[in-house]
Parts: sequence; structure tokens; C-alpha cells
Amino acid sequence: MTACIAVLGGSFDPVHLGHVALGQLFCGLLQADELRILPAGRPWQKNGMEAGDAHRIAMLELAFRPLNNDKLNVVFDLQEIERTTPTYTVETLRALRRELGPQASIVFLMGADQLRNLDTWNEWRELFALANLGVATRPGYDLAQETLPPPVAQELSTRLATPDTVRASSHGKVCLAPTLDVDISSSRIRAALHAGLEADANALAMAQVLDYIQQHNLYKN
Repeated sequence: MTACIAVLGGSFDPVHLGHVALGQLFCGLLQADELRILPAGRPWQKNGMEAGDAHRIAMLELAFRPLNNDKLNVVFDLQEIERTTPTYTVETLRALRRELGPQASIVFLMGADQLRNLDTWNEWRELFALANLGVATRPGYDLAQETLPPPVAQELSTRLATPDTVRASSHGKVCLAPTLDVDISSSRIRAALHAGLEADANALAMAQVLDYIQQHNLYKN
């Protein structure tokens, strides 16, 4: 059977329960062999990050290492951090395709909020030639095609597929998962910590990550 690699990228500043839920959701739907975690280095659409690279990597390992087992291999891929130039998803997927070969099913995971902005990404149509997409809803962001930019809706109309079809396809398919009812963002966690509202942050991030944040005095004014 062709290997299925679920790819979860992001700033992870800090990693939170929503990131883990997204990874778990699609690894279950796709019966993925590997979850590849890709922390961003210098994402061109975002300002600088508050936590340094080493801290973000350490928090990711605390959050995702428990998912690693005999059925799912969790890999932390630092290629974007190691680049010295702004990072584009299309370049990362090209590198992954070279590494994993033409047959592997690569599934790039994202939330519905990212899908709504997909047509602003660099060479966004090329993403479908390199990988499949796995997209989950977030509260306030549904996946109805009328809510999407027309070019994105048009691309999706011919690419929607079941998890089994996506798993068997190397690229070009889109799996929608309207079941992720998690309304969490890293910016909300940072705002709570800046304001000293640790109780609010406790509801958004896993305990081991919050312990790390406290120990290293991160996200303080």
C-alpha cells in the first residue's frame, strides 16, 4: 500500500489543542502512516514570532510526541526553520515530493480559515500538483463553496474526494472534514498570557506546553 503522509505546518507560536486535534482528525480519517510536523521559519504572510525556534520546537515535541506509536510515526521536519529566506508552502511541498517520491500520498492539512485565503498563497494552484489537501472547519468558518473565493471554489469543485480516495492518490484531491469543532488560535493564547489570564490559557493549550511556557517565562509583557 502507498504510504500516506499527513503534513501539518504552522507558526505554532505556541502550539495548542486545535493543532493536535487537526492532526489527530486527519490521521484517523486517512489512516496515515506518518504525521509530519513543519514549524514555519519566516512565513511571508506573518510578522515575526514571539517565541524562538528552539522553544517552538520543544513545545511541539511535548504536544505531539504522545501521538507517536506503532501505527503512526510522528516526524518533526525543520526545513523551513533552516532556510534563511521567507518560506512558501509550495517550496516545502516540492522538497517533500523530492524526498518521498512520486507515489506517496502527501496530504497538506489546514483549517477552513486558511482555505478562504488560499488564492493569496504563492503559486497556490501548484499545490494541487504536489499534494492533496485535508481541510477541516472551524467555528465561524464553514466550507460552503459560496463562502470561498471563486477561483478556489472552482478548483475544489473537481477535486473533492473521500478519505479513502485521498489516501490512494499522490496529489490533486481535497478531503473536507466538517467535524473539528475547536475554536482556538495561538493569538488568543498569547493574549491571555500577556494579560496574566492563565486560567483562560489553560482551556486552550495542553498542560505540558503551558508548564513549559511558565518555566521559560514565554509570552510575557
